[in-house]
Amino acid sequence: MRLERVWLIYRADSPLALKEARRCSDELEKIGVTTVLGMSGLTADPFPGLLASEPRLPDLAVVLGGDGTVLGAARHLAVLDVPILSFNVGGHLGFLTHDPGLLRSEGLWQRVLEDRFALERRMMLQAAIQRIGDLHGSEEASGADDGLQDQQEIHWALNDLYLKPYHEDLAPTCILEMEIDGEVVDQVRGDGLILASPTGSTGYAMAAGGPILHPGIDAIVVSPICPMSLSSRTVVLPPRSRVVIWPLGDASRQVKLWKDGAAGEVFGPGECCVIQQAAHHALMVQLEQSPSYYRTLSRKLHWAGSLLDSAPSSN
Repeated sequence: MRLERVWLIYRADSPLALKEARRCSDELEKIGVTTVLGMSGLTADPFPGLLASEPRLPDLAVVLGGDGTVLGAARHLAVLDVPILSFNVGGHLGFLTHDPGLLRSEGLWQRVLEDRFALERRMMLQAAIQRIGDLHGSEEASGADDGLQDQQEIHWALNDLYLKPYHEDLAPTCILEMEIDGEVVDQVRGDGLILASPTGSTGYAMAAGGPILHPGIDAIVVSPICPMSLSSRTVVLPPRSRVVIWPLGDASRQVKLWKDGAAGEVFGPGECCVIQQAAHHALMVQLEQSPSYYRTLSRKLHWAGSLLDSAPSSN
C-alpha cells in the first residue's frame, strides 16, 4: 500500500486514544508519512473539515476508539474508497476493531506498506427522503443510487438505519407502512423500524430480536421495534431490495431517521424514506492472518464455546 498520507481519527472522550494517536503520528512521521489528527465523537465530527481543507485524500485512515468511532469514519470515507484500520482504544465492545495490543506490535507500519493484510469489503446502506411526486418520478429506477436525486441528501450507514417517532413526548409510537420492491408488505405499529446490514445485525437489530448475519453475506435485515402486533416479524431481504417506508397519520406523526446512532433527517406523512444497498463498500483493513468471525462472536457476546476446552465443574 502506498502510505504517504494518513488520517489518525481518535475518540473524543478518551485521553488514551489521543495519546496513542500522537504516538502513531510520531512513528509515521519518522518514516516520511504525513499525518493529520482528528477528534471524533457525539459533538465532534472531523470529516467535513478534513475533506474541505486537506489537499488530497489519505491513503489510510487509522481509527483509535470503539465501534462508534469506526462507524463515523465509515459513513464519510467508504464512498471515497479510503481504507480504514481500526483499534479498540478507549472503546467498549469493539466488534469492528483490532485488539489494542496490535497497535504496538513491531513492524506494524512496515506490514501495511508491504500489503501484508486483508481488505474486507463491508456492505453499506443508504437512505434518502422523498416526496410523493419525487418518488413516482423515479419508480422505474433500479439498483443502488438509482432514483436518489442529486439535490437530495444521502444518508449512509455501515451498521443500521432506523426510524422512530420524532415527538416521542406526544406520540411514543408510530405507524410505518413498508413497501418492498413496489409491493406493500406490512404496516408496522410500534416504536419504530430498524434496517440493518450484516455488520449491523449484531447491534440494535439483534437487541430487537433480529438474526445474526455473517458479514460475508450481502442482505438487509428489517426488524420492527417493539411492535404492537405479534405478526410483525423480522425479515431478511436480498441486497438489491428497495425498501420504502411511509409514515401514516396526521401531520404531527413525524418520524426521525437515524444512521448508525447519529441523527439523520425528520420527515412526515406525505413523504417517505427510500432505503437500499449503497453502491460502495466500507474497506476494512484486517491484520489477523486467520480471522474468525465466529471466534469474535464467541468472545464479544460471551458465548460458552467448546465444553471440551473448559475445566470440569466443581459441582
